[in-house]
Amino acid sequence: MIASVFRKSTPINYLFVLLATLFFYFFYVINHGTVEMTMIEVTKKGAGISMLLASLFVVNFIIKKNGLSKDSTYAVFFYLLLVLFFPTVLENLRLFVANFFVLLGLRRLISLQSLKAPKEKIFDASLWIFLAAIFHYWCILFIILVFVSIIFHVSSDYRNWILPFIAFLTVAILFIVSALIFDKNWTDLFLQNAIIDIRIEYFQSVYENISLSLYATVALFFVVSFFSTLSNRPMISQSSYKKVIMWFVLGIVIYFLSPQKSNDVLIFTFAPLAIMATFHIETAQNKWQKEVVVYFLVGLSLFSYFSQL
Repeated sequence: MIASVFRKSTPINYLFVLLATLFFYFFYVINHGTVEMTMIEVTKKGAGISMLLASLFVVNFIIKKNGLSKDSTYAVFFYLLLVLFFPTVLENLRLFVANFFVLLGLRRLISLQSLKAPKEKIFDASLWIFLAAIFHYWCILFIILVFVSIIFHVSSDYRNWILPFIAFLTVAILFIVSALIFDKNWTDLFLQNAIIDIRIEYFQSVYENISLSLYATVALFFVVSFFSTLSNRPMISQSSYKKVIMWFVLGIVIYFLSPQKSNDVLIFTFAPLAIMATFHIETAQNKWQKEVVVYFLVGLSLFSYFSQL
């Protein structure tokens, strides 16, 4: 039933996802909010929900604009369900902002297959990724995707290889100048996060461990399914799907390298995994298989969400 409902892209489906997002966000905030809601706290909460909704919009735009799925609302629905696996991310504004910038950058890279305005897209993507690195240092690894995209599409023009470095200098200058004007501690804070820590010792409750295990199982299922059916997609889209795979892998690497480790850092894998999940549902032959997978995903995400309240 659920799979059939989201099979079409209708205003009602988008409204449902919007209302569900607002409900789960504010329900978590109410249960974990501070006693005194100052203006700063209200602003942070407003920025948090705005980033979440904007991320849903960008994910939907990436998929529809680049033909990565049929005309459905699976992707935004699955993205919301993946967020529910780790509800603590709803309070992490820095990760929301970093992930939003990464989405903007990947939007430009995936659309590079059209070969329209490649230089602008390469520069924009690099700029967004370096901006994301200001909020979470290891997002800088996504610059690998920029160079991979250049290899895929426009490697013959040497100027395309220089553009990421120009974007880096642009962001570096803007960051240093801003730090000098507003707060010199920004540079120290940034450098403190530029370290590697592969230890996983952060769990505060058994439910965080369970949610991570469930998420890993779901991710493995969709990744295997994605690889096994990738050849069924048109050749023109193959490079885009390869970028989605690398996007997911880099998100996992960022999780393992991040010094301030938590389940929240897996936010960088939500979008590519939502795309893979959409891919699986749309390529499944039997209707009952689609329904079983969707119901399992809904059940696991709701269990993870409510168990961590």
